[in-house]
Amino acid sequence: MEGTAWAASAALYDGDDVVIETDAYEPDSGGIHPREAAEHMHDAIPRVVETVLEHAAETTDERPPIDAVAFSRGPGLGPCLRVVGTAARALAGTLEVPLVGVNHMVAHLEIGRHAADFDDPVCLNASGANAHLLAYRNGRYRVLGETMDTGVGNAIDKFTRHVGWSHPGGPKVEEAAKDGEYVDLPYVVKGMDFSFSGIMSAAKAAVDEGHAVEDVCFSLQEHIFAMLTEVAERALSLTGSDELVLGGGVGHNARLREMLETMCADRGAEFYAPQPRFLGDNAGMIAVLGAKMYAAGDTLEIPDSRVDPDFRPDQVPVTWRSDEPDRAVAGGVDGGESRDEEDSEGEYRDASESDDEAASETTIRGAEAVVTLEPEAGRVRKRRRPKRYRHPDLDARLRRERTTLEARLTSHARRAGVPTPVVHDVDHQEATLEFEYVGDEDLQKALTIDRVESVGRSLATIHEAGFVHGDPTTRNVRVDADRTYLIDFGLGYHSDHLEDYAMDLHVFDQSLVGTADEPEPLREALRVGYREAGDEAVLERLREIERRGRYVEKE
Repeated sequence: MEGTAWAASAALYDGDDVVIETDAYEPDSGGIHPREAAEHMHDAIPRVVETVLEHAAETTDERPPIDAVAFSRGPGLGPCLRVVGTAARALAGTLEVPLVGVNHMVAHLEIGRHAADFDDPVCLNASGANAHLLAYRNGRYRVLGETMDTGVGNAIDKFTRHVGWSHPGGPKVEEAAKDGEYVDLPYVVKGMDFSFSGIMSAAKAAVDEGHAVEDVCFSLQEHIFAMLTEVAERALSLTGSDELVLGGGVGHNARLREMLETMCADRGAEFYAPQPRFLGDNAGMIAVLGAKMYAAGDTLEIPDSRVDPDFRPDQVPVTWRSDEPDRAVAGGVDGGESRDEEDSEGEYRDASESDDEAASETTIRGAEAVVTLEPEAGRVRKRRRPKRYRHPDLDARLRRERTTLEARLTSHARRAGVPTPVVHDVDHQEATLEFEYVGDEDLQKALTIDRVESVGRSLATIHEAGFVHGDPTTRNVRVDADRTYLIDFGLGYHSDHLEDYAMDLHVFDQSLVGTADEPEPLREALRVGYREAGDEAVLERLREIERRGRYVEKE
């Protein structure tokens, strides 16, 4: 049974086919109303459950035909979850079968992994109240990145309500965008996290100022979906995965799927979007994951089956994959994962194949750039490659802006006392840079307590100087026997806000969780290092960020 917000849904899974029956809540106006949604669940759940039970009785001679009852335990709207949880307990008791509590967001990932037959994908969940990236590490699905304010679907709905369109807004934006032209809007990614509040405010203002609503709709899609695609590529790069699955109702949007498919094709990864019936909130994905959990013996006693509106996916022990090893994490610079490999456009190859002069060169393809390392010459050359999935105007703007910021902030950090490479040359229009070669390897390959403490001190130092790194991950730190160097300041910016400083720490913290075998001592080392050189108020704000529940937005 599924009942987190909109969909009162029941499904039957027999190990092969999935039968789904759904009765969706539709508000008369505005967004979701929790009380009305719960009343809808109360009326609709018995009907959809009865339908699938009748199907079960008709298609099997076994009595009872049900082995277990799985339900969405969270995250979601508390009143809706409680209705469905009560119904699930009652049915399990009546049938005298086990009860399984499923995390709704993990189910989005697992239905894609199951249908695609992928081994270890990264999952981009893009739904109404949610938007985040998940990957399997150390027995759990770790949150590599997420929205810092509102879910992607809710963000779009806020815009459509502003222009007077009824719910749901996503399909209306997609249709209007077909006749639109490009307009510049804010674009905010912070490592693998992202924010939609600024772009929503700008989109509303653009309409109020006279821009055609079709143009704003077109540009909303181009910016929001490019943000999601960029952070998905960063997650693939960080984990070394070559598989991406899409989950959530916003996955119905053809432009989002097109961007993700293009990005994956360009980096040699596989992309899978489930059938439409599995993208939005649905009981089919609850049934499939519930069956895996039941087979693993992961069931609930009635006293332990309370719902959790803020049930995070990284709180779920992944019992059904307990015999699978963690993915080995690849090394590289700027999130690079592949060496000596020609990309889909044939733009580069390892220079050692060409001539003696370049024999010492190594070319690495990162999430954003092609980086050529020349250790013997003491030089690194970096070029931000055009991204085919992004609108050409947006792509040119980002490549130019990030190249300029990287050169400026790298030098600024060095003047503040943080070890960084010297910038030798920069071409803003061509989005290329030349740096001093520093370090022997990425921090990700050589994680130690002392080095992570050093990163904490360096981040505190640049924050005291009035700017943030923007993408501090274990890939964007170089180390040797003596020093720890910060590199790749392309997502950095000037700021005097505690929130921005804390987000810098949050991004690095997430990269430790997503890549380290034993992250907890390293996470503490980050805080120790920061406390030595920085403001305790930033660490308090970091704790606030970690406490925030971003899964249920009350409209």
